[in-house]
Amino acid sequence: MSDLRITEAFLYMDYLCFRALCCKGPPPARPEYDLVCIGLTGSGKTSLLSKLCSESPENVVSTTGFSIKAVPFQNAILNVKELGGADNIRKYWSRYYQGSQGVIFVLDSASSEDDLEAARNELHSALQHPQLCTLPFLILANHQDKPAARSVQETMRSCPRAAFNLRSRPEDPHAGDEVELVELGCVLGSYNPSC
Repeated sequence: MSDLRITEAFLYMDYLCFRALCCKGPPPARPEYDLVCIGLTGSGKTSLLSKLCSESPENVVSTTGFSIKAVPFQNAILNVKELGGADNIRKYWSRYYQGSQGVIFVLDSASSEDDLEAARNELHSALQHPQLCTLPFLILANHQDKPAARSVQETMRSCPRAAFNLRSRPEDPHAGDEVELVELGCVLGSYNPSC
C-alpha cells in the first residue's frame, strides 16, 4: 500500500472518529406540555412559578391578566399559562383553557373562610368545565408555613368531597380519583428540609 493510500485511510478514520464523537447532531427535543395555573389572587401562583424558573422571588408582583412561563425539567418542558386571580379576571379564565394538557390549582390554605369558599367555587367550576374535566388536576395547598394555615386534611374537609368527584366521564367512572391535594409551604425563602 502506498504512503498516499495509508494517509487517506488515516484521514478517513480520523473523520469517522470526529463524526462519531462530535457530530451527533442536536440533542433530542424534550416533550413540551401546556398547563394552565389558576387560583385566587394571593394564593401564590406567581411565586411558585418564579421559584420553579429559578427567578428571584423578591420582585414578584401579582399577575394582572395572564403570563406564560416555560418551566424546564430534565425530561420535559412545562409551558404554564398563569391566569390572574382577581374577581374581574376570573370570568375570562375559560378563554385560556383551550389546548391545556393539565391544570394546576393553587389554593391559599391560610385564607379566610370567605376566600376559601370563593376558591372552592372556582375549583368546582374548573372541574366541571368541558375543556378541563378530562385533564389531570394538581391542587396545591400553598402557604403551609403560615401560622393560620389549614392542614391538607382540613383543607380537603373544607372542600366538599363532591368537588373532587365532579370529573365524571362516561368511559371512566373513577375519573375524580385522579385529583390529589398537595401540601406546599416553602416556595419562598431559604431551603428548609422540614418543609
